[in-house]
Amino acid sequence: MMLTVKITQNASLTTLVSALALVGPASIGLFLSGVPTIFSPFPALTVIPALMLAQWHVDYAAVLIPALLFLAWNPQLFRAEGKIPKRSYVLFVLLTILSGIDFAVSWRWGLKYQGPPFTAIVCSINIAWLGFLGLAFRRTLNASTSFRTSLFLHWMLFAWLGWYAFPWLGELI
Repeated sequence: MMLTVKITQNASLTTLVSALALVGPASIGLFLSGVPTIFSPFPALTVIPALMLAQWHVDYAAVLIPALLFLAWNPQLFRAEGKIPKRSYVLFVLLTILSGIDFAVSWRWGLKYQGPPFTAIVCSINIAWLGFLGLAFRRTLNASTSFRTSLFLHWMLFAWLGWYAFPWLGELI
């Protein structure tokens, strides 16, 4: 009984610290510079809320969104459960499709306003990130996974969402 409580406490702390660590990639993606750059591509998950929160001068709170979504998406991590929920696979497939659509629709605007090198590099980095996530999700599809594997896979998914997914391509506001 004591061992179970200790493992659950350690998992809860590890999960919470991992969620808080998502503030780092989200901050880089949103606030590293005042314009979209290769390292700070203004991801939609944080830039849209930051624009809405700017009127109250709390735009920095937008970097908490990936962490909050991470915690809400997979609460079983607090119980040290390693099983990856089916909804995570569905979310990954859906995000991959939507990312492709987003690039197809925004590509012309990215070329015009951010330039061909920026647009191509940001697209390539997204493809690489999705490729890595795709391989990781595929590897865990029919296998039993550990708590650490599930935590890492979900952390990488939400880090991508907070740092690089759905970058700003087009005219700045």
